[in-house]
Amino acid sequence: MTRFAPEYVKYVLNENFEDAKALFLAPLMEIHYAHLVMLASTNIVSAADAHALRAALDGVSQDEVRRVSFDGTFEDLFFYVENLIVAACGADVAGRLHTARSRNDIDMTMYRMRQRELILALLAASFELRGALLDLAGRHRETVFAVHTHTQRAQPTTVAHYLLAVVEQLERDAARLKSAYERTNRGPLGACAITGTGFPIDRELTSRLLGFAGPTCNTYGSIATVDYLLESASATGVLLAGFGRFVQDLLLWSTAEFSYVRFGDGFVQPSSIMPQKRNPVAIEHARAIGSKALGQTQAILTCVHNTPFGDIVDTEDDLQPLVFSMFRDATRAVSLVAAAMADAEFDAPSLEVRAGEGWTTLTELADTLVRDHRLPFRTAHAIAARLITAREREPDRPLAALVAEASAELAGGPLVYTEAALDKILSPRHFVAMRKTFGGPAPDETARAAGVSRAGLDADEVWWKAATDALVHAERELAERSATL
Repeated sequence: MTRFAPEYVKYVLNENFEDAKALFLAPLMEIHYAHLVMLASTNIVSAADAHALRAALDGVSQDEVRRVSFDGTFEDLFFYVENLIVAACGADVAGRLHTARSRNDIDMTMYRMRQRELILALLAASFELRGALLDLAGRHRETVFAVHTHTQRAQPTTVAHYLLAVVEQLERDAARLKSAYERTNRGPLGACAITGTGFPIDRELTSRLLGFAGPTCNTYGSIATVDYLLESASATGVLLAGFGRFVQDLLLWSTAEFSYVRFGDGFVQPSSIMPQKRNPVAIEHARAIGSKALGQTQAILTCVHNTPFGDIVDTEDDLQPLVFSMFRDATRAVSLVAAAMADAEFDAPSLEVRAGEGWTTLTELADTLVRDHRLPFRTAHAIAARLITAREREPDRPLAALVAEASAELAGGPLVYTEAALDKILSPRHFVAMRKTFGGPAPDETARAAGVSRAGLDADEVWWKAATDALVHAERELAERSATL
């Protein structure tokens, strides 16, 4: 006979059991093994009992557990697995495994184990996108195009310059996620219910066996705090907000009206009735999935906001699937755009022609007047602005004559330039070449910046491999240590 109300089973316990099987069965079993190794190492359990418990754990088939349906005879996955252990070695021996621990510290340890994997997966996806963008930037250092401010055409730059701005944003995202990983990768096991234990446990050992950099500190905070989770969710949210702005540009640029970028056939779909269409649906999906993930980051903060600072359901069973979904969707969106950008094409000749339209280079004329004639910038700016009005009024007059006329009124005398000189000054390529500022679009400068970013990506990938290898090494050590019991 079940002791739980059918509504509670249907709406809560069954859902949570299915989530736990999918997300936390593997880390739960690792925690069992690590805790057992520690209990044996500290002589809290005898060698004979440790051997019997290890054999019982070895007999738990995770595949079979995942096929089990919740029937209300046990509260959750932890108690279901505990019943399997009892059936294998008896209640007296099985009960010793729960010495000096609680579901509270087990749960918090499981959550951190799963979360660090999710952070690493999102980091890996962001590295793929950075690599794809750096490859594109390398091919388009000389590709000039017009960028916008306030949604209006502003100035020429290069595709490389734009892409490197996105890369640098992703570099900062990586720094935030790496920092969140470091604080996530601490082991709460041993905090027990909330005050620790009187048994002589070794929290350093269990932390090492589970791949953590070390144990958490305060036992109350080990159970109560969720700032490690909010930090990683916030870092993911920042990434998604910046990523979404980039995706929005991509979708605008892929319109027929812009035609800045063309995505490969594998990332577009035709219309069911309009054969000319190349709908960039993969990028649309990335925007939608990324927006969904961003919404989930806000939901996570909302769920834990104004909850008690202690062990509370709001941070546990019902929240954790949302955490998983947020990371999964964020990773999906970033990975999809990374793949699409790998073979994206920019029409360099067309972009350069359009980059010079609409007086986008007029700032360079003002700058040239300042450099050549020591004019105040505001005076040079006024001459350049008057040139636009004069050209609209007299479209057939040479620019040189219009510049001379405007400067005669505003600078106290005509400034003389040839048509050829003005053509060069106002050309998009000259505009870009002159902007050698640190971080600017001049090709030599973007080459330098790309080199720095490539080195940064290499360093981040080395960090990622070290973090991943540490988890693999811990898993191997845990298997070796438990096998000797």
